[in-house]
Amino acid sequence: QVHLVESGGGLVQAGGSLRLSCTVSRTISSLSPMNWYRQAPGAQRELVATNTRSGSNNYTDSVKGRFTVSRDLTKNTLYLEMNSLKPEDTGVYYCNGRTIIGKTYWGQGTQVTVSS
Repeated sequence: QVHLVESGGGLVQAGGSLRLSCTVSRTISSLSPMNWYRQAPGAQRELVATNTRSGSNNYTDSVKGRFTVSRDLTKNTLYLEMNSLKPEDTGVYYCNGRTIIGKTYWGQGTQVTVSS
């Protein structure tokens, strides 16, 4: 069993920044890929950013140039640095990770609210 715990969400004004964290209960290098998803009210959950063990990162077009995903092996933590936030970035942000045997685990989510 793997546990993922997100933190760092909150209320921020448009143009502001937040850093989300996703702390993993085991060695983070055992999970690849790791992803950040978000879900706005009434919308489907969408993939925001992907990070692989090899260091490859991918982003959905709407966040390119504003969000950065990274992982800290010493802290077993995945981060999502979010800058120039927009109201449309509002939602619950979830992290997940896939084990080497293909099982995916999710965190409980953290709320991000961007006011205009």
